[in-house]
Amino acid sequence: MNKLSPTVGFVSLGCPKNLVDSERILTELRTQGYRVVPTYDNADLVIVNTCGFIDSAVQESLEAIGEALDENGKVIVTGCLGAKEDQIRTVHPKVLEISGPHSYEQVLQHVNKYLPKPEYNPLTSLIPDQGIKLTPKHYAYLKISEGCDHRCTFCIIPSLRGDMESRPIGQVLDEAKRLADSGVKELLVIAQDTSAYGADVKNRTGFWNGMPVKNHIVNLCEQLSSLGIWVRLHYVYPYPHIDDLIPLMAQGKILPYLDVPLQHASPKILKSMKRPGTIERTLERIKKWREICPEITLRSTFIVGYPGETEQDFEMLLDFLRQARLDRVGAFAYSPVEGSAANQLPDQIPEAIKQQRLERFMQLQQQISAEKLQEKIGKTINVIIDEVDTEGAIGRSMADAPEIDGVVYLNGETRFKAGDIVTVYIEQADEYDLWGYVTA
Repeated sequence: MNKLSPTVGFVSLGCPKNLVDSERILTELRTQGYRVVPTYDNADLVIVNTCGFIDSAVQESLEAIGEALDENGKVIVTGCLGAKEDQIRTVHPKVLEISGPHSYEQVLQHVNKYLPKPEYNPLTSLIPDQGIKLTPKHYAYLKISEGCDHRCTFCIIPSLRGDMESRPIGQVLDEAKRLADSGVKELLVIAQDTSAYGADVKNRTGFWNGMPVKNHIVNLCEQLSSLGIWVRLHYVYPYPHIDDLIPLMAQGKILPYLDVPLQHASPKILKSMKRPGTIERTLERIKKWREICPEITLRSTFIVGYPGETEQDFEMLLDFLRQARLDRVGAFAYSPVEGSAANQLPDQIPEAIKQQRLERFMQLQQQISAEKLQEKIGKTINVIIDEVDTEGAIGRSMADAPEIDGVVYLNGETRFKAGDIVTVYIEQADEYDLWGYVTA
């Protein structure tokens, strides 16, 4: 009887970009013959892939490391918080090894050091072409670059992940094709700054399927559209060339969905954040985008209670919401991040005022969201099924990204499976979600 392969426990925290890192590490571990489990007690050692973006995420990561140490004792740490080794060692000196974000090879070397590679066995080392995924089988994140060239005062991503480094377009498209061939129906394109893809290599020409293709977000989307699956764009910095993506949405080549993190609307606060653009220009572009592609869904995120934000600045933000009528909005009360430039800014806002502004912001956006969803009643839309149980199915429209946007409830519809795309007549709506029935 063969001796069982060494077992690695795995904990993945943080954002979708971290999830992609986790998937890559898991794929390599499985390729080398290790068994991977989501528990501590059956593992020979545990890897914790950490997040370190804001203080609450740092705390969650430190707690996860502590729990892994208590339950298992042998822990390797990687991810964003791994860039702050001293901080981890101060709290958890017994951690075996620490590496920073996207350090795939280093993580594997650390595992090999404490758990020698198992003997190769083709029966246990067969890996599906698409690799190991932590998302459901029908959708996947496609990371197209690492790092960021911006120096926003509230953010420490460049210090954690470095300057932007685009993946070669041929490599990205190969991965996308493998995912599509494996049954993935929706690709979520992500990076710290998706729209800058290729800028670091001066949009040089690469090759895919023997054809020259530029390393550029518009060219990438054109090629992804040939796969015949949903393509959704996240974290799109509003450069002028983003206007060129809207016709692709109008033509049905990529999903009519644009996630543009605008962060604020006050010129003074935007300048303090080191964010570009004027709100008047942004409103003009939104109007133009909707003229070209009336079905477009616009998502954004904002920070309230940023240092120096006056009531007048906040009212500018509310006024922008009223005019822009964005479909999907996330908001956060400003939270200090260790190492960010914003910590040194004067006029820090009291916590009570931050929370009060956040509530006012969300109340207004909830009203806008409810009104926009009411407009969908009586319409027929395409929905991708995410889960099915005895009560029915839950899916998402083209306007809904997984885990951050709303859902479509299909009560009593038990005949489908995850990944099916169905046509749905919308009967009801609330502030965030829709209800309907399948027509085809």
